[in-house]
Amino acid sequence: MNAQSRKKMQDKSKGGGGAYGNCRRAEVFTPRPIAWVTTIDSQGRVILTTRGTTYKVKNIRRDPRVSLLVFGDQFHGSKYVQIHGTAEVIALPEAMDLLIHWHRQTKGEHPNWDDYREKMREERRVILRINIEKVGPNRRG
Repeated sequence: MNAQSRKKMQDKSKGGGGAYGNCRRAEVFTPRPIAWVTTIDSQGRVILTTRGTTYKVKNIRRDPRVSLLVFGDQFHGSKYVQIHGTAEVIALPEAMDLLIHWHRQTKGEHPNWDDYREKMREERRVILRINIEKVGPNRRG
């Protein structure tokens, strides 16, 4: 993804309108789709979290190619964007700062960050960071 496309995705993720605008939910397509709440990091990569023990993570470690369908609060009638890219799995302890960033971006401040950190360790949470390679559709209708 070039710098201009990355900047456009970042602007859209901050509520700047367009296809990504207020979209925060995504389906990640590997052999079995699953929904997540997403955010975009400073380099324009999609960030989401899951438990490190899931089959999804196992499949992504084996084959990091993923596709996401990102849509608004309602699946039907929402604006959407489809993203194709490669995912990297970031495990604890390296993932902790990213997990905190993800929480702040998607849910705001946590009332007790120590409790949050402990819960992330107990759940063996990981970050999936997706490098965007292609975004569409380019036309609607």
